[in-house]
Amino acid sequence: MSRLEKLHKDLGPILCILIMVLDIVAGILAIEAEKAQHKVTHARLWIFECRSPSHKSYNLGLAASIFLIMGQVTANLLGGCIYIRSKKELEEATANKKLAMGSLIFAWIILAVAFSCLIIGTTANSKSKKSCTILHTHFLSIGGVLCFIHALFSVAYYVSAAAVAREERKQHHPQAAPASV
Repeated sequence: MSRLEKLHKDLGPILCILIMVLDIVAGILAIEAEKAQHKVTHARLWIFECRSPSHKSYNLGLAASIFLIMGQVTANLLGGCIYIRSKKELEEATANKKLAMGSLIFAWIILAVAFSCLIIGTTANSKSKKSCTILHTHFLSIGGVLCFIHALFSVAYYVSAAAVAREERKQHHPQAAPASV
């Protein structure tokens, strides 16, 4: 049994909880950043908004971005490398391998969108003085909600990748056949 397989077996549930906690903390921080952003003074005129930046919102948004990335890195490093190179390999892949690939693809897509939203919301609060720009509303809260969805796909990837590793180990190292009587 390899180290990674032993890690999956012994600490699998704890690692799933760790991935969930990282993404949930990211989501909560992003929503709190949105709340802090709405507490600063601002004025709106059609699609333009003039407001003072919120240092608290900036810090919370930055922390949310870091936690989101930590969740993705944790799931990818501990889940291992699962890939499908051809259509033939896709057709022959097990359900766990297809689930792992699908979860990985969706986790990366959601990561890209959530991280972009968090960065847009965070940089809107990075300026040192009042500014007037096109409305940047709700980017932080949208990013926060996407962090929760990212948690689901990251855990699905980790669990299915661990199952693929077990399947491949059994396929390459079958148990010795029992002696017949």
